[in-house]
Amino acid sequence: MNDTFTSNEIHGGTSTEVLKRSFLDNLSYRQAKFPAVATTYDHYMALAYTVRDRIMQHWLQSASTYYEQSVRSLCYLSAEFLLGPHLGNNLVNLGMESETRQAMLELGLDLDRLLAEEEEPGLGNGGLGRLAACYLDSLASLQIPAIGYGIRYEFGIFDQELKDGWQVERTDKWLRYGNPWEVARPEITFTVGFGGSVREQVDSAGNYQVEWVPDRHVMGMAYDTLIGGYGVPTANLLRLWQAQASESFDFQLFNVGDYQGAVLEKIASENISKVLYPNDEALQGKVLRLQQQYFFTSCALQDMIRIYLQRSSQLGNLHEKFTVQLNDTHPAIGVAELMRLLIDQHAMPWELAWEITRRTFAYTNHTLLPEALERWSVELLGRLLPRHLQIILEINRRHLEGVRKRYPGDEERASRLSLIEEQGSRAVRMAHLACVGSYSINGVAELHSRLLRDEVLRDFHDLTPEKFHNVTNGVTPRRFMLLANPRLSALITHAIGDGWIRDLDQLHRLEPLADDAAFRAEWRVVKRAVKEDLAEKVQQRTGISVDPESLFDVQVKRFHEYKRQHLNLLHILSLYFQIKDNPAADVTPRTFLFAGKAAPGYQMAKLIIKLINSVGEVVNGDSDVNGRLRVAFFPDFNVKNGQWIYPAADLSEQISTAGKEASGTGNMKLSMNGALTIGTLDGANIEIRDHVGPENFFCFGMTVEEVASLQAAGYDPGSLVRDNADLSRIMHRLSDGTFSRGDTELFRPLVENLQYHDPFFVLADFSSYVERQREVSAAFQDREVWTQKSILNVARMGHFSSDRSIRDYCREIWQIDAIQPNGFNSKFKP
Repeated sequence: MNDTFTSNEIHGGTSTEVLKRSFLDNLSYRQAKFPAVATTYDHYMALAYTVRDRIMQHWLQSASTYYEQSVRSLCYLSAEFLLGPHLGNNLVNLGMESETRQAMLELGLDLDRLLAEEEEPGLGNGGLGRLAACYLDSLASLQIPAIGYGIRYEFGIFDQELKDGWQVERTDKWLRYGNPWEVARPEITFTVGFGGSVREQVDSAGNYQVEWVPDRHVMGMAYDTLIGGYGVPTANLLRLWQAQASESFDFQLFNVGDYQGAVLEKIASENISKVLYPNDEALQGKVLRLQQQYFFTSCALQDMIRIYLQRSSQLGNLHEKFTVQLNDTHPAIGVAELMRLLIDQHAMPWELAWEITRRTFAYTNHTLLPEALERWSVELLGRLLPRHLQIILEINRRHLEGVRKRYPGDEERASRLSLIEEQGSRAVRMAHLACVGSYSINGVAELHSRLLRDEVLRDFHDLTPEKFHNVTNGVTPRRFMLLANPRLSALITHAIGDGWIRDLDQLHRLEPLADDAAFRAEWRVVKRAVKEDLAEKVQQRTGISVDPESLFDVQVKRFHEYKRQHLNLLHILSLYFQIKDNPAADVTPRTFLFAGKAAPGYQMAKLIIKLINSVGEVVNGDSDVNGRLRVAFFPDFNVKNGQWIYPAADLSEQISTAGKEASGTGNMKLSMNGALTIGTLDGANIEIRDHVGPENFFCFGMTVEEVASLQAAGYDPGSLVRDNADLSRIMHRLSDGTFSRGDTELFRPLVENLQYHDPFFVLADFSSYVERQREVSAAFQDREVWTQKSILNVARMGHFSSDRSIRDYCREIWQIDAIQPNGFNSKFKP
């Protein structure tokens, strides 16, 4: 092996020989192993460090350019970043997958086995965190200066296991072997206060001063993960904060034998970044959740001020250097925190501080569900963050003065617009704080944005209509096509070139090929191969064998009643009883695949998971069915497992109640990989249908307006059960123990909720859903037509790239331009 490589080559080169040398160096000097004793995990770590070195070169040049040019930058604040495994994605973005595979092969190693070794950082719950990760990918790929800020949770979203069909949560120990992708920054540490009191005084010059004296301090230490762009010499930063005690060990207590007391402060402080989303049903969980939100937001804002003051001594133009996107209301406390930092720490007058604050923040709303619009009790906020409550009350006082001038005598409107909810126990409305303290408010799909303007935030839209925007979500094609579905990506690239990877609109060039019989045959070969891969994974993970020739009917997403996994189940039971009535019935063979996690405290969602597994137990074992229907629950859904599922789906279930899903992104990932959608006119489904064509989308169910009309008229779900023999039998069999081993009580809460309440109109949409599913079955039997529709779905999904979303944000909201790094040494040229 050549021993004359330069340092730049060792850390930045991508030839097979250089990669082998760099890998062996990292195995020796990072892992302290020689090849004869190295484990597969050692090999993974050595390769991860090898790849990270290449991204590090891009980061150093990018950061240097940002610093020298003092560029306007985005700071993306999110409580979640569901990143997925890094190694494969970075190989794709660096364009070095084939060279790396060859290097590993020459060293006697299998790249796919090393990829499988990686622990996924479970730093998100679902769509919100995955969207943030897609946006980081696109920001770097479009060369937009950006920093993502969040929490370095020691334990991420739980690992899901199934025990007798029930979800069981296991600790997600993603950091137990270390994380080669992060760089610890102990020199970047900030103090965050909690509790205590506020002192007010007038100084000798007559200036009013406020001092917050917390009774507890926590340190936030930065950990940086480099996010490389695709095909460009740019890398941005994800900076996550870990909580540490200001004093980790009380030596005096230890000396007198109080060994537990000596480390109590360390334990209490580190709890803040211990686990993603504590169960907040109890008061302690609510306190910890608020502590988490304030902790990472304060650290982020202090870090921005630190960076700004490297080049300027005055903070008056902070909003020109940074724009801060609030990813939902979790970081909304940042409005009050930036005011505190500017007024209390930097002696800025209120009017100037408020001008800077409201020109710094932009707010993305992600929900229409009232229970998801965060409210913190005034009592809790005042106890935990007394100075922030003062500031929020003053913001509200000034805000309501303006409202009353605009709408004199309209106290009802003033009450609705207030940051404080006065009914019942007083609470701070965090969405209202974000609206008042931001220069922009956006929804994440056209329908969602319209409902925000017309309903959820109507009063704010009336007050400041110029603030409101729509930016429809998108997903990155690099991870969810190029990495997850290399066979399909290769077929597309062979047909139209590789320009689509950076410009997804180029997929429209596939449209003429939908009429080409030879291309359709190649498309089916690819689909069959990925379905065989998934069938093997399902067999390994569940013990259930599924037929790759069957229609793969997929619903993979977080479990919630509004997402209506139980509507899908009702259709399965309808088909099942159709076969029981006539075992010779002509039923299109289907594999129903579910995946997703229920929040640990959400009992109804967990009961639906149990029902899926119980139905599967009966249906899969019934000789009358004879394999024509298969029901499988794929456990522990995450990005890694999603990359197996998205490419193999034939039918994408996007069946939420109209008006409940803000956007959805799983719908985009599935359609990009050639699945046809059955869905309601909800969230981004509407725009997907518009783009792929109504003839290539199975639409069913009530519209938002029809849902509202039915609710206003007095919805009686029980009458639908009485009038529909199919539904009546299904409900009876769910109650009589058929699917619960004779236990007539197990599914009673679910059945009674549907029959007497049905808050998400499952039964109201049942007949429409079943009818459209009949059309799905008929369409799938004509494989040529189905394949044509599949190709057209992919060809028309260019709009749903996260690159387009980021361009929309840059143009309409952030006013940020792309920056080329200077002086780089990279295979990528501007």
